[in-house]
Amino acid sequence: MTLPPDPAAPPPTSQSAPEDPSSQPIPSADSTPDDSFVDPFVEEDDGPTVTYPDAPDSLIELWMARRKRMALGPGEALPPLDVPLQPLLEARIEPLPPLPKPDPDADPEAGERQSIHGQKLRAIRAELVGKPELAALNAILIAHLRKRSYPREAPLLFRRIWTEAGPALMQELPGRWLISSIITFGDHGETEAQRRIGLSMNVFFSLMKLYEFERFHSGVWPERAFPARRTGKKKLPLDMPQFALLGGGLDVNLLAQLWHEAREEPVAGALACHLLQRLNEDPRNLFRRIGLMRADKHMDRMEADAAPAPAPPAPDVPPS
Repeated sequence: MTLPPDPAAPPPTSQSAPEDPSSQPIPSADSTPDDSFVDPFVEEDDGPTVTYPDAPDSLIELWMARRKRMALGPGEALPPLDVPLQPLLEARIEPLPPLPKPDPDADPEAGERQSIHGQKLRAIRAELVGKPELAALNAILIAHLRKRSYPREAPLLFRRIWTEAGPALMQELPGRWLISSIITFGDHGETEAQRRIGLSMNVFFSLMKLYEFERFHSGVWPERAFPARRTGKKKLPLDMPQFALLGGGLDVNLLAQLWHEAREEPVAGALACHLLQRLNEDPRNLFRRIGLMRADKHMDRMEADAAPAPAPPAPDVPPS
């Protein structure tokens, strides 16, 4: 047993308290500077400050740690590849019974722990109550396919769901799982076109989620555009030129290219088109706000052009 330290005993010399820098003698102006002296209040110039230290290695390490295989427990398995999909589309997810309360007298190591797969599936079913059973199967497949390794049948079953039941499932899934589904095609699409669409939509919706969430901190509702004002010569990151609100086509170029490529692909492309159309109808996004700002600025310009020209000043008439 370790005894507590004696409060009357002097502190050990190896753990002495740091000295107060203000108590140190300040060299006079006539003294010769010591090359070994380091001012603790002056930071060394180590180059630019970075957002993510040690990137990209630190980012990749964290990303890989989050992609560990989702283990299945005893008796757990994904459905076979030829599982009938129509009954799963018709059946609805029932509310889950509450978990039994743990016995306080039981040994915590004696009970059988639920697998990661089982925990994830339970959370998915609780979220999707009332939706088709096929929605839960699609979601648990996505959860597996986001990991570094997964059951062999997972990508095949995922693609079969969207090939055979995609149009019906689109009408049932909430937006979150529609986006997760299209993103999954980026790594597990059957064709190059499916993978390209999935990767493009991954970047598109991931960046949208970042900047739309950050905007909440502005205190302005997402449906309301910022007031149009002169931005001066403020610079964008990496010296990108500013966006021309009236004449700029960046928003059109971005959406048109995504939509054009998606229209040519019948599986992942159909899902991407569905999402882009829902985004077009949603007022809580950057593109709608840009449209509002553009309309206001265009109206101001029209009113300025329609205003009557000021009358010319009367000529000076010499006195008679």
